[in-house]
This record gives sequence, structure tokens and C-alpha cells, in this order.
Amino acid sequence: MQISLPPRAYQENITSTILPNHNSLVVLPTGLGKTLIALLVLKEKIKDGKCAFLAPTKPLAKQHLETVLKLTDLPPEEVALISGEISPKKRAELWKKLLCISTPQTLKNDIESGRAAFDFAYILFDEAHRAVGNYAYTFIAKKANEKGALILGLTASPGSEAKKIQEIVEALFISNVQIRTEEDEDVAPYVQKMKISFIPVKLTQELLSLKKPLDEMMKKERETLAKLGYPVRMNSKKELLQLKTRILLSKSPSKYGALSHHSTLFNLTHLSELLETQGTRVFEHYVEKLKAREETKAIARLLENPLISKLLSSLHLLSEHPKMGKLLELVLERKNEKIIVFVQYRDQIDEVVRELKGKGVLAERFVGKKDGVTRKEQEETINNFREGAFQVLVASSIGEEGLDIPAVDTVIFFEPIPSAIRTIQRRGRAGRAKAGSVLVLYTQNTKDEAYFWSARRKEKNMKRIVKGMQEKSNEGRAERQAKREDGASGKEGAREKTDEEKRTTGIKRERRIGQSRISDFF
Repeated sequence: MQISLPPRAYQENITSTILPNHNSLVVLPTGLGKTLIALLVLKEKIKDGKCAFLAPTKPLAKQHLETVLKLTDLPPEEVALISGEISPKKRAELWKKLLCISTPQTLKNDIESGRAAFDFAYILFDEAHRAVGNYAYTFIAKKANEKGALILGLTASPGSEAKKIQEIVEALFISNVQIRTEEDEDVAPYVQKMKISFIPVKLTQELLSLKKPLDEMMKKERETLAKLGYPVRMNSKKELLQLKTRILLSKSPSKYGALSHHSTLFNLTHLSELLETQGTRVFEHYVEKLKAREETKAIARLLENPLISKLLSSLHLLSEHPKMGKLLELVLERKNEKIIVFVQYRDQIDEVVRELKGKGVLAERFVGKKDGVTRKEQEETINNFREGAFQVLVASSIGEEGLDIPAVDTVIFFEPIPSAIRTIQRRGRAGRAKAGSVLVLYTQNTKDEAYFWSARRKEKNMKRIVKGMQEKSNEGRAERQAKREDGASGKEGAREKTDEEKRTTGIKRERRIGQSRISDFF
């Protein structure tokens, strides 16, 4: 097998750490050629037998198929794209191909049903940060480890918490960790310049005045929960979710009353956040959704409160959130640029598209199947955007992972998000083939600001943890190499290991890899 695209030095260096048959996790920014590393490994491992590339969605799997056919000389008839849309009988035949490209759930289902035999020499786990919990990656990695297949995980970010990264390392049986960032010497020459700007907006006095009744209601609910024995230290969704777990585990007779008041407080907190960071229309949409739900004491307590009724009657008198005006300004300043706008809430996506079109901007939304959009429609939207049929793609979280849009000039966050993984993925949509810019809107003195600082802190933490893991991996490899060289030069006529010794050594090695821990890397 030959690859038509010459690798860069860092890609070759990373590959050289994998090919001694080390299960590896590679962390590399979007647009810097993670897939080429997977192909370099494939070039060697396909000599040993069948291989598989896994990706979490069919569009991502399809991208891998296109890349393989474009960059390698593998016979097309020996490369199969396999999904649940293909009949079981046909899938059973496709799993016999030299390279199988699939979603993990399809492979898991076919292994369990006996349609696919796990006889791969090498298996790629794209977007490896998904290898947690009961996701199909964990099942397949266990099979790969049992059969001795080489495992390669690729991701732009494995997360920011040591516990989460440890879970991925254990799930994929990782012994070798490699990370490169934009600052690394061997990567820097290939990184397109990306200007990141954080743009603050001030909440209007009108919206601040509307927040007051919500603040009063939240204060009352917190006081009630405290009396029931469940004090709320901080008014955040994260703490409220943790509090719910404590209430559910409680054996107190006040448990069910507390759950009801907790539900009211959680909805009020969400409404307050929508008003602060999104605006009146999205706020109103959420209230309508609450009204449409099956009525509970928690919902009735909220909707029947006269303060909510008064607040709702005032909404139509107000202008939109100041972020919307700033967003329109930023887009109109960039008439010749291709832009992606990421928006957290689906209701806001429609509002943004409507406002942009109202200003004469060609814009379309990009959302998931939950919104009734088929995969074919998604692909058509992406193709139209790539070909310049419209200027602005307004995307939900579905646009964060694996979009093949190399010519985006600017990415705009309508709001910061606290997830390091999602922040890195969003940001990676810009500057892939040329210099780009990232603009992050945030409302001052609101949850927006807290999320902004949270994401920055988590990203720094992720880099620190994974860099430490890489250093330990490199040190261990150097030590093993030195021992091999010493053994080769210092023991003339040393006897060959018996079959029993080789078997025992292999068992020990498998156990060591399977039990790697974060503490091993520091």
C-alpha cells in the first residue's frame, strides 16, 4: 500500500511511537492531519491482515472512506463502508474486506450476532474521547485487546479532568500517549494563523429588570430546600445536578417534596440563564415547552406564580438580546467571508437564521435528526455551503465534530460553552486551510462569563495532563530501548527464551497495558 500525500515530520515521529505495536492515544488539533497518521499505521499493519476504521457517525465514516480512496492505492473493492442501513446478509460479506470502515455500534451489533468475526490486525477509534461508559468503543476495544489487535485512538481533546482521561486510557488499553499543540516546534510551521477575540456585550437595563422576579423566585426555592435539609451553596446547574443525586440517595421523609422544589429551582435557573445569555424569544419558547409538558407540582408552582405571568406580559415590549445586534454587525462586516455561527440552543438557531436573512445575508441552519432533518438533507446543506450557495452556516452542536469544511474564514460562538472538548472542536472549524478567526460573544457578569473562564481553565488542564502522560510514555520507551541494546551487546551466546517464557512475558505485558493508570504517567 502506498500513500500519495507525503507526511510531515511530526506525523512520522508520532507514527514511529505507535508501530512497535503500542496501543496509542494521539491528541492533535483539528486540521493537522490525524487521519494521515492513521493511514501511516495502516500502511504497515495491513500487511498483517484485515484492519478497521471506526467513526461515531456515518458522515464521519464516509469521510474516512473518501480519504482512503483518495490518498492510498488500496483497491476500492477491498474497502467497505458498513452501516446499519445495509442488510445484515450483505454486511456479513463486507466484514471480510481488507479495510472495513464503520460506525462502532454497527460493528458491535454484528460481533454480538456473529455476522462479524473480530480478526483485525489494527483498529482505529476516531473521536476517541467517546470511549467512555457503555459506548460501543469500549466493547470493541476490549475485543481488540483480547485478540492482540493494535489500537489507535485519535481526538482533538480527550477532556480536561484526570478521571475522564483515565477512563479513556483504560477503555482503549493505552500504553503510549502523544500530543501536539499549536505551540510545539514541529507543528507550528503548519498551523494557520488564527485570531481569537472575545467580544463582551452588556445586558440591557430592560433585561436586568426582568431578571429580578426570577431572582426572587429562585431565592425562595433555595430557602425552601435549605429548610428541608438540602442547602444550595451556588446557583449553578452543575451543583443542582449534584444536589439531585444527593436527594435521590436520601432516605429522609422530605425527599419527594425536595425533589419537587429542586425541579422548580432548576427550571428557574435555566430560564434565568436564557434571559441573560439568549434573549426574550428563546425564554418564551422554553416557557411554552413547560406548558406543553404533563403538569406536575413543580411546573405548576412555576407557571402559576404571578411574577412569571407579569414577566411574560412584558416580553413583547422588549428588544432582542444585545448579542443578536452584535452578531449581525460582525457578519455584515465580513461580506466576503464564509462563516459558521455555533449556537447552543435550537430555538435560537432559527432566530439567528431569521435575523440574518432579514439583513439580506444568505444563511441556513445545520441541525440534527432530533429536529426532523435527514442525513441526506444534512449532507446537501454542507455541500451547498462548501460550494458557496450561502455565506453563513448556523449550527448546533452537531457541527462541532468532523465537519469537512476546509475553507471557513470565521467561526462565531454565540455563547461560550464550559466544555473544553466542544470548545476545541468548534474553534477547529476555522483556519484549517488558511488564516482564520474565532469570535466569542459573551454577556458580561452572567453565566456566559463563568463558562468562558471554565473552558479556558479546562483546556489548560487537559494540555498539562496529556503532556505529562506523553513525557512518561517517551521515557518508558527510551528505557526499554536501552535495555534491549544492553542485552544485545552484553550477553554473547545468551540462550533463546523458551516458548513458556515468551508466553509468560506476553501475559505480563498485556496485564500491564490493561492496568495503566494516570498515576503511572507522573
